Amino acid sequence: MKRIILNLAPYKFIVLIILLLLGVQAYCDLSLPQYTSDMIDTGIQNHGIEYALPEKLTAEDMLYSSLYMTEAEKEEWSVCYSQESGCYKRTADKKELEELSERFLVPLTMSYQSGNMSEEAFRAALKKSMGASGSDTDIDSIPLKDLEAMLGADLNIREAKNEKGIMTTYVDMRPVMLGLVQNGSLDSDKIAAMRSDMDKTISAVGSHTMRSMGIAYAIAADKAAGVDVDSLQKSYLWKQGLKMFLMSLLMLAASICAGYFAARTGAGIGRDLREKIFRKVIGYSNTEIDKFSTASLITRSTNDVQQIQLVTALLLRVLMYAPILGIGSVIKVLNTGAHMGWIIIAAVAVILMLILLLMVIAMPKFKAMQKLVDGLNLISREILTGLSVIRAFGREKEEEKRFDEANTSLMRTQLFTNRVMTFMLPCMMLIMYGVTLTIVWVSAHRIDTGELQVGAMTAFITYAIQIVMSFLMLTVMSVMLPRAGVAADRIEEVLKTDTSVTEPEAPEKITASTGTVCFENVSFKYPNADDYAIENISFTAEAGMTTAVIGSTGCGKSTLINLIPRFYDVTEGKITVDGVDVRSLSKSDLRSRIGLVPQKGVLFSGTIASNLRFGKPGATDEELRKAAEIAQAMEFIAADENGFERSISQGGSNVSGGQKQRLAIARAIAKQPEIYIFDDSFSALDMKTDAALRKALEAYVKNAAVIIVAQRISTIMNAEQILVLDDGKIVGRGTHRELMKNCETYKQIAGSQLSEEEIRKSLGGDGNE
Repeated sequence: MKRIILNLAPYKFIVLIILLLLGVQAYCDLSLPQYTSDMIDTGIQNHGIEYALPEKLTAEDMLYSSLYMTEAEKEEWSVCYSQESGCYKRTADKKELEELSERFLVPLTMSYQSGNMSEEAFRAALKKSMGASGSDTDIDSIPLKDLEAMLGADLNIREAKNEKGIMTTYVDMRPVMLGLVQNGSLDSDKIAAMRSDMDKTISAVGSHTMRSMGIAYAIAADKAAGVDVDSLQKSYLWKQGLKMFLMSLLMLAASICAGYFAARTGAGIGRDLREKIFRKVIGYSNTEIDKFSTASLITRSTNDVQQIQLVTALLLRVLMYAPILGIGSVIKVLNTGAHMGWIIIAAVAVILMLILLLMVIAMPKFKAMQKLVDGLNLISREILTGLSVIRAFGREKEEEKRFDEANTSLMRTQLFTNRVMTFMLPCMMLIMYGVTLTIVWVSAHRIDTGELQVGAMTAFITYAIQIVMSFLMLTVMSVMLPRAGVAADRIEEVLKTDTSVTEPEAPEKITASTGTVCFENVSFKYPNADDYAIENISFTAEAGMTTAVIGSTGCGKSTLINLIPRFYDVTEGKITVDGVDVRSLSKSDLRSRIGLVPQKGVLFSGTIASNLRFGKPGATDEELRKAAEIAQAMEFIAADENGFERSISQGGSNVSGGQKQRLAIARAIAKQPEIYIFDDSFSALDMKTDAALRKALEAYVKNAAVIIVAQRISTIMNAEQILVLDDGKIVGRGTHRELMKNCETYKQIAGSQLSEEEIRKSLGGDGNE
């Protein structure tokens, strides 16, 4: 995880922009449930009325509204309204309305209750206010119309359904209460006692219910004053809907922008890592290439980088958004006042235990998976590369079995991790729906007691789901992070592995350039090997002469010449070029002086011309033609209508082995180096082409040092110096004639390849000299 985050350092400003965009997205996402809650509670249930203070009051309602107010409250209440056209209009500032609604909630609610009393409640209140405890039967038996006449007040008797849907008789008791106040029967102490009872009622039924009753008073007062409440409701709903729509658009824009920048950052990190790996690997010596293997380096450069690229984009888009959304939802949940935080805590605890359990089970398999990908890549590469050999030896079934074993091992590991992780989503869904059901069950009781509103419950459920979804997003990332972490470790291993063939701190320069190569007591041992591959090698390959190296297979010939261009560094002794130790020369300077033809001809996709110019990009067409003529390649080049522009497929698969070898030789000749190294480069040529090529080459490279590794005596018998290697040591040195006299190993090689007649001819006599 640390290494993945460190990759973001060059993109810190983009990450900051993404963070800001995610903040905007989270703000919008967290605002929508509150808007939904407001639409339910205020827009639908309260007809779009937000405050307990009516927008307008009739003179009658203005009088009745102050029935239960103290003198100080009456003075403050009168300031909130101004008289206009026979009614009173609210003048209070919107900033003050919330505070004023809370302050006047009790007297306004009492006024509302007095104006909407059931018949039973009216008779009980009338008896209590009149002190009529001794005449209970008379008041209970008197019809409402007679009571209305007896009291001399308009009781506004009406029939309506109560909250349970039962038809009930309602009475407006406010005229009676006003009369009692005016005649002194209802003094301030009694009013204070009634308000105290109302405070107890608020504690019992809940503030939300009392607030709803205050809003109901405002609705009734507005309707009585001629306010179009339906229009207010529509206006409120449209306004809230428009806000939600704009919030959704802003959230969409922020999400798209954040996704775009996250994808660009992920792609940029992938590009940077591939470039770093390539630059590192391109500077590796053969030691490091052998350590990692080509198949593993390919996997690390492709699959592993892709894993990090994908996870980085998701990290910026999902992992950063999840905590913002989760923390914001927790804050919103606390602000709802629903007091059900224990449900969220319990759900989060279960989720964390689930994630921990799954990670403990799956993590070891994630680490093993990348190694299995390496193995599958290696086997696939071997099979595809050696397909012709496999077919020739009829090994298709065995190789299919070998591939199937590697493929099946990877499949089993992937199936195991996938099966473990498949439990995650259904478990998270179970937790989420369980949380929803628990919230609804608890909220139903609280709504019934008036402690909670439906909209608040809806908002709480939404925020709870957002919290669970935040952990779900983190869980999804927790599935991918371990594998990406393994990939990051593997890439870091490549980037931290320095080449054993280092550049000198202060490179020396060759003053007199001739191309002379000198081995001085050189020994070399491969890493982790017990024995030396070559030991105590000393010779000089002078400019203008050919030095040949011959010996049995595995005697160290290729190892010897690989030390000259520093594909490996010597273990002991030193190699000099024109008197300068090759380790003191910069690698580019050293290798610019060498024209190497490897044992296996390697061509690159492009054209013949682009391949020949590989070592010397500025080579002219005439130089290419000359190199091709020397390499005996002009015959098949000229036979094609495209000539030097003939297309070459990847790896040179569309040319024969001999043609490939001749083009590789022509590429080295076109470079015009000071040192030519041919690593068994003539083995794919027929004897006639071999002889013609060597004859043409001999005349062309008179001023350069030529080192030839060969298996065939006929290729090297004219060399000025022949080295015979056996088991990594020089067992013979001299010309062909000299070695035939004093080197038994050389004589055995010659005897195995040449007839007695050919040997006599090569010695220029009868073979007894």
